[in-house]
Amino acid sequence: MTKNKLRLAVLISGTGRSLKNFIDRIATGTLSAEIAVVISSVANVAGLQYAEAESIPIEIVERSQFDSLQEFSEANFNVCRAAGVDYVVLAGYLRLLQIPKDFENRVLNIHPSLIPSFCGKGYYGNIVHAKVLEYGAKLSGCTVHFVDQEYDNGPIILQKSVEVREDDTPDILNARVFAAECIAYPEAISLLADGRVSILGRTVKITPPENKKQQLNEIDF
Repeated sequence: MTKNKLRLAVLISGTGRSLKNFIDRIATGTLSAEIAVVISSVANVAGLQYAEAESIPIEIVERSQFDSLQEFSEANFNVCRAAGVDYVVLAGYLRLLQIPKDFENRVLNIHPSLIPSFCGKGYYGNIVHAKVLEYGAKLSGCTVHFVDQEYDNGPIILQKSVEVREDDTPDILNARVFAAECIAYPEAISLLADGRVSILGRTVKITPPENKKQQLNEIDF
């Protein structure tokens, strides 16, 4: 059982599939979180309908409105500061952000491959799945990681693997990987809410739940 309800800012650029997953899981009690604000890098994208339906505050912050990456990033994080969020969650967000000091290790992303494979600038959506199939990889999956100043480069929290099948197309593989993402992303957020995530350099340590710790202590080695 998650101990703390985290306040989240969810950043989107398109369909909002992950945003909807969060909303649905919060509604069923399987994700202990509150979405304080949704920020979109594009006006009028489909994903905003999910925020509107739940009366979640929406902010549009477009890159073209700003002269520099620093100004653009600061505008996004000013919204997050004003909303008093614990974590910023990138959910199909396609813009590079410059992470300020007060948000280090407080920004999460999910990538549709097993980092460090098939990731980095230009690798998003079906481009990733097409490259996986072109390479002939037998496994793909998704990776939840902290965000630093480079694309898909921050410390990894968790990964889930997905079999690549001989008859896969990018769309079919996309659907299977997204099903894994719908489990992995809320799981990572719950680990953070439980205080079970610690970071040392690039190493992320996940401590076992309290009941598991007790069981381990009772084992006579």
